[in-house]
Amino acid sequence: MSHPKARPEDHRRKWDTDEYERRANDRAQAARDAEEEDEKPKKKVKKALLKARDEKIDLESRVGKSVIITNSTPLNLAGGFYCDVCDCVIKDSINYLDHINGKKHQKNMGFSMKTERSTVEQVRARFAENKKKMEEKKQDYDLDERMRELREEEERAKEYRRDRKQEKKRKVEEDDTKQDDLDGMDPEMAAMMGFSGFGGSKK
Repeated sequence: MSHPKARPEDHRRKWDTDEYERRANDRAQAARDAEEEDEKPKKKVKKALLKARDEKIDLESRVGKSVIITNSTPLNLAGGFYCDVCDCVIKDSINYLDHINGKKHQKNMGFSMKTERSTVEQVRARFAENKKKMEEKKQDYDLDERMRELREEEERAKEYRRDRKQEKKRKVEEDDTKQDDLDGMDPEMAAMMGFSGFGGSKK
């Protein structure tokens, strides 16, 4: 006769409460440490101040060119504008300019979005530089204006001499015509008309 199989007193799964309590305490402690770490003042990395760009941005070198793009084409040759600092491709020039002037790109370049505060001496130096440029420009303009006036004056002088020469030539031709008329006229008649002073009578 077989004996019935012995049944455990409690068939429910037993949990190690001490182990799970220890794990919970460890997690709570780690969370508290993370909060304390976040609350600590972080050491700020000194970034360079924003400054004007020295290099020229190339936006037109690839205009009107066709490019065959495949799956193996590198990003910098895959059409659009490639930013090697941020490793991304921008499809049009307006968004590309917005990107390279934006906060994310400048941060990757190591710049903050703050600009250097100019001193009074720097402002005065800039004013002096601009004033000097204006004076040089005015001087160049005055020189050009003077050269133009001299050319106009020279043209007027040439025109005046040309008119004088033509006037003399015309007067000589008129005198020659009158002399020819007097040569065929009777001397007494010419004297009566008052033309006796133009030349002697023919013999």
